[in-house]
Amino acid sequence: MQRHARMQIEQSRICKTPQTVSPLKSDKKRLGTLKKQWAIQPPHPKAGELAGSLKVSPLLAQVLINRGITDARTGAVFLRPKLNELISPELMPGVEPAVSRIKQAVKGREKITIYGDYDVDGITGAAILWQILTLLGADVNYYIPHRIDEGYGLNEEAIHTLVQDGTKLLITVDCGINAAKSAELAGQLGLDLIITDHHPPGPELPKAVAVVHPALDKSYPNQDSSGSMVAFKLAWAIANELTATSRSSGGKLEPKLREFMLNATSLAAMGTIADIVDLRGENRILTSYGLKSLPQCGLAGVQALIESAGLTGQGLDSFRIGFHLAPMLNAAGRMGHARLAVELLTGDSPIHSAEIAQYLKEQNDRRRQCERKIFKQVCETIVEKGLDRPGQMSFVLASQTWHTGVIGIVASRIVDIYHRPTVIINLGDTENSIAKGSARSIDGFCLLSAIRACSQHLVNFGGHKMAAGITIETKKINRFTADFEAYAKKHLNENDCVAKLHIDATATLSEFGKETVAELQMLGPFGQGNPRPVFATKGVRLASPPRICGARGNHLQLAITDNTNAVRCIGFGMGKLEKKLLEYEFFDVAYQPQINNYNGLSNVEFVLADIRFE
Repeated sequence: MQRHARMQIEQSRICKTPQTVSPLKSDKKRLGTLKKQWAIQPPHPKAGELAGSLKVSPLLAQVLINRGITDARTGAVFLRPKLNELISPELMPGVEPAVSRIKQAVKGREKITIYGDYDVDGITGAAILWQILTLLGADVNYYIPHRIDEGYGLNEEAIHTLVQDGTKLLITVDCGINAAKSAELAGQLGLDLIITDHHPPGPELPKAVAVVHPALDKSYPNQDSSGSMVAFKLAWAIANELTATSRSSGGKLEPKLREFMLNATSLAAMGTIADIVDLRGENRILTSYGLKSLPQCGLAGVQALIESAGLTGQGLDSFRIGFHLAPMLNAAGRMGHARLAVELLTGDSPIHSAEIAQYLKEQNDRRRQCERKIFKQVCETIVEKGLDRPGQMSFVLASQTWHTGVIGIVASRIVDIYHRPTVIINLGDTENSIAKGSARSIDGFCLLSAIRACSQHLVNFGGHKMAAGITIETKKINRFTADFEAYAKKHLNENDCVAKLHIDATATLSEFGKETVAELQMLGPFGQGNPRPVFATKGVRLASPPRICGARGNHLQLAITDNTNAVRCIGFGMGKLEKKLLEYEFFDVAYQPQINNYNGLSNVEFVLADIRFE
């Protein structure tokens, strides 16, 4: 079991806001010293009325309004999501022709292959479809492309291989929507293709028996479905169609299918959280139920994964999925082959599942070590090239030694520090070889549009507005870098490139009693579109001297007061502010309130997001 202190240190990766954080020393003109701007939501005049209708605190009502929820009915659904509020699977665009062709393949014993992407969203979606078809007696296999050797998406070599192996129906998961050339090849070879995806479609849809995609009908209520959600809906529709019980018993599935679909909510929840899609609406309903069901999930691989991560017996929230379970599943594809992760999630042997889960944990440890090394090198490169100065709007960096499976994570960390769109490229072995890169963006800058504007330099690319991948000839990287920076300069200004700390409300310390802080947890699961709420209190002072803590002496403990109450705080990565705090009588704090349960006692504690001195 993880210690409370360790868990909080891990949580700080999400909630902390660096004061002048840069991985290297720098002067005041460098980007690394830019502080976050506080963006405080003003009090809403209807917060009190909404609080009264929902019988919740005004603080909770204010957060709901900040999330776009202004009426009591919508608020009640948000706070108490129910599984029966999921959108009917038959309404998903493209589901009807897909189910019809799958039904034909199952009854005719045609060989079906599920072709999933190598990230958690694709892995979990592929596992869902493989298992439902297996339960229905289909002749089904799965194929996951190798991240490094094959790259993202539906590739032509794999199609040739699958046709030779006898596949008659190919179903993609979390990929394929822009694979027009590969789809055409499949048709020429007599391979029927069903595409399930959620990435932005291009101007021309690939030729396929069916394309299952939420954006094909703009009236579909959940345009932000993850790849695993799309697969879940297709699996649900298949189960409805291929079991007579669902039609003769008022729509209920027969027991084995119902049990699996409930277990599948946990898989889809992991994929949805890991893919950082908007956690409101239907996505919130699915993830909320899936997270609650995870500890009792009947899939041997899921239980092995939880045990290997040291999370048995603990409540599983979006943080633990995003920072514990998902990285282990992703490690299979980043450091080796993601097929192993699907094998884990589809296996029924507890012993074999435990072996795979332990191996994935070890791979994830290797990934962390590799990530730290590359991150340090990237930071050094930024400083050496003088890119960390105002006026630079993007980073495009390349090296032969940067592992392709890790560069996306490193790009995310660079964005967190410098708040600039970032592309990190793994060069090939020779001067004229093909290189692969991963890109990450900031709010308000559509990465896919930027890359598309520079696509004349690229062999291939794909992704969405916040994350993307590119394939490029090494000799064209300099020209791509120049054009990407020019595009960024045209579409961004200095203020866009200053990170914002969004604060839900200002409050006095006395407003955060145990009942109110516990009530705020009803807002979870937290994630994209529904972040963990941040509050601020202005003009506080020290109630006791600050104290350095942590194994490396880089964290800070303190108690603050505003004359209405006193609260203990922990500031992760804020150890350097100890002396500065003693120099100021008053300061402002931004924080996330939580209940700290330790040694049988529970107290309200603040995890600091920022300290502002004025």
